[in-house]
Formats: sequence, C-alpha cells, structure tokens
Amino acid sequence: MRKMIMFAVLVGLAGLPSIALAQMVDGEVTKVDESAGKLTIKHGPIKKFDMDGMTMVFRANDAAMLKQVKPGDKIKFEADKVNGQFTVVKIEKSK
Repeated sequence: MRKMIMFAVLVGLAGLPSIALAQMVDGEVTKVDESAGKLTIKHGPIKKFDMDGMTMVFRANDAAMLKQVKPGDKIKFEADKVNGQFTVVKIEKSK
C-alpha cells in the first residue's frame, strides 16, 4: 500500500514542471497582422523568459487566434518559443 501511495505521488509530481512554466501574462493588443500571422502585444513581465514588460511582436500559434482579438483589447496570453520564435500559444480576452 505504501509503495502505491509513493508511486501516485511521484506520478503527480512529474507533471509539475510543465504546469509551473505555464504562465498567463496580462497584455494589450496593439496590432493584428493576419497576413503575417503575427500579433503586437504590450505585455507585462514574462517570468519564464526572464523578460521585462515591453511591446513586441509574437507569432500566432493558430491563425484563428488573430480573429479573436483586435487592437485595444486587454488580454491574457501564454507565450512559448516555437521553432526559436516567440509565439502566442493561448490567448483570451480579459474580463
């Protein structure tokens, strides 16, 4: 029984690093470039990249994301590096 509990704990901990790295960041869309598949976002600090807040261009992981937002929208987003480029992998409008 004790081994089963320890196994369950270890399996549960295995997923923590990826969860800990996932971080939704506050931002504001300043430009949407559908033809290039990019968003310009004024954002707060992105801890997982040790990046201060700034305005920068991100690739959109999915073209459908570009239709969900417009300049001036307040958002929460998750960024990651995909093929060496900063990419928005999740986006939602702030409430």
